[in-house]
Amino acid sequence: MLLAMNFQLRTTVIVAAALVSAAFVAPQAVKVDPKIPEYKASSGVSGTIKSIGSDTLNNLMTLWSEGFKKLYPAVTTEVEGKGSTTAPPALIEGTANFGPMSREMKKQEIDDFEKKFGYKPTAIPTSIDMLAVYVHKDNPIQSLTMAQVDAIFSKTRKGNHESDITTWGQLGLTGEWADKPISLYGRNSASGTYGYFKENALFKGDFKDSVKEQPGSSSVVQGVATDKYAMGYSGIGYMTADVRAVPLMKDAKAAAVEATPENAYSGKYPLARFLYVYINHKPGSDLDPLRREFIAYILSKQGQEDVVKDGYFPLPHKIVVDTLKKIGVQTAPAVEAGSSK
Repeated sequence: MLLAMNFQLRTTVIVAAALVSAAFVAPQAVKVDPKIPEYKASSGVSGTIKSIGSDTLNNLMTLWSEGFKKLYPAVTTEVEGKGSTTAPPALIEGTANFGPMSREMKKQEIDDFEKKFGYKPTAIPTSIDMLAVYVHKDNPIQSLTMAQVDAIFSKTRKGNHESDITTWGQLGLTGEWADKPISLYGRNSASGTYGYFKENALFKGDFKDSVKEQPGSSSVVQGVATDKYAMGYSGIGYMTADVRAVPLMKDAKAAAVEATPENAYSGKYPLARFLYVYINHKPGSDLDPLRREFIAYILSKQGQEDVVKDGYFPLPHKIVVDTLKKIGVQTAPAVEAGSSK
């Protein structure tokens, strides 16, 4: 069963299993699933959208909030993106009603939430991202294995590469590149991107002390863009013309996979993930109109078009329908309109 409504599975497995049939992705472009309906404004919606969490989702939360506010001028919005780690405590303390996260909540975060409320937080998948390994646009590197990525960024090398990698020559580059050290850029530990990369690219190992930790995803890309011999990791939505995403290989015998939409949906790209918004929703209860309608907007045609605009990938219709059912709004008119097509 698609996703089996279990959003705590490993994201790479979810992407491979749930998105392989997303045929609405064109080879060079990504489009919103035509089955996803437009959002239609409701009545009785007021209050404040208070979002605390992921920097990766900061732009998206702003786009969604601005689009929602056009339909509901009385609604106020507050968006703060300092890292996914800030989302769980904000939901627990009630200082936010939306907690965007670029990773799944950790067991301890879920346990802390459940200890306070007696039930688990609800994860809303909103879009799909790929973590790219970026190099300067003039860098000739053709591809990297995941073990090489680990040996470059990690001091523990749990990916079992035979040696530490510190120079471009060790990756086969010659000439001026051969003896140049690899300058490393990454996120800080409050970031969900940091946590996801540590889990999936470093095989749960530890980062090297030489990684230059940045406060935001755009800072990582900017660092790589201005440092010819640099390498960094960040979401695909932050890619610019001054950097290049290196194709990745699961192992030395596998084919190199580019960071393209079709490879994210097929599950071939090894660092594909869902981007989430977490909420405090007691199972079986009705969501207040503000949160219900904002989530419906995120999962609507307009909301998913914002996903594309920000450089990420929209959800298939099936995941949208299952997610809305999970929070008890499957009978909303807009969803019914889309479901009946």
